[in-house]
Amino acid sequence: MDTCQLLLFIAAGLLLNLTPGPDVLYIVTNAVRSGARAGVVAALGITAGCFVHILAAALGVSALMAASSAAFTALKWAGAAYLVYVGTRMLLARAPADGTPSATNSIAGGASITWAAGLKRIFFQGFWTNVLNPKVALFFLAFVPQFIAPGVDNKPLAFLLLGLLFNFNGLWINVGWALTAAWMGRRLGSVRTAMHWLERGAGLMFIGFGLRLALAGQPPR
Repeated sequence: MDTCQLLLFIAAGLLLNLTPGPDVLYIVTNAVRSGARAGVVAALGITAGCFVHILAAALGVSALMAASSAAFTALKWAGAAYLVYVGTRMLLARAPADGTPSATNSIAGGASITWAAGLKRIFFQGFWTNVLNPKVALFFLAFVPQFIAPGVDNKPLAFLLLGLLFNFNGLWINVGWALTAAWMGRRLGSVRTAMHWLERGAGLMFIGFGLRLALAGQPPR
């Protein structure tokens, strides 16, 4: 790939990562509710899930899934069910007792353990939200190969390197979403009800994403 193609790939990837979607919504919701650290952890979970799809696509697993109706359907239903589960948890979550969630981290003993467990849950929810979404796998299969020259000897390696570059750039965009949302959360720290309704709205949208995924048909071959 020449320099112009590489710059085009980076620019396209940045624009795609800036576009709000389920991943951004998940990051923003956690950052507004629980602060910058929770938002960054959510971004790391999303990014880790993308690594799975990049590796699978480079190895041809995603191509096999795209060609197999049964495999696509199984993963589609698993992903839809998980999105609905995450959305339901957001919808039913209690309003935070304190407008400054980071204060939990300064309490010794059990509260610190609870905070760490919460971050772990946020990470793995983001991870599985991505891993169980076949649309992410199909996106990488459709997007990355456009920037691989036909004459490249080792196409799987080229795909892997471009996928890693896309994910690396996307991580910083997602961290930016987290920090911006956390800043907004601090500004709205005294308006706990607004933050709680934001989370409920995000929960409804996640349920909507899950239902839309469940109703999605087999991709064209």
